[in-house]
Amino acid sequence: MVKEDKKLKILLIDDDRFLLDMYSLKFKKSELEVDTSSSSLSALEKLRTGGFYDIILLDIIMPGMDGLELLKVIRAEKLSPDSTIVMLTNQADDFEKVKQFNVDGYIIKATTIPSEVVDQVLAIYKNKINN
Repeated sequence: MVKEDKKLKILLIDDDRFLLDMYSLKFKKSELEVDTSSSSLSALEKLRTGGFYDIILLDIIMPGMDGLELLKVIRAEKLSPDSTIVMLTNQADDFEKVKQFNVDGYIIKATTIPSEVVDQVLAIYKNKINN
């Protein structure tokens, strides 16, 4: 559990509704405030209209604008610049591509159970704010 002065706010971005619901539930049980987007465009709308998130967790493979394209826009437009950004994907081969975007973490869905995802994301967040 995260014991902070404020509840951490996370934005989960994934086109798979089942995964969004499952991860949302897991993060809520860890006392995080959770917002979800099932597309890059809806996530951009939230970010462009002043949505601030402590953590942004995004998938790479999504229809339309994929997670890497979304990340390029987030960086180019300086949206939520202080957010911890973690890629949550099944694309193990994309790790080298993602490194150029200075993400804070990279988690492979297929090899990580949901409770471990929560633990890893929180560890990545704490490591970033403590450095």
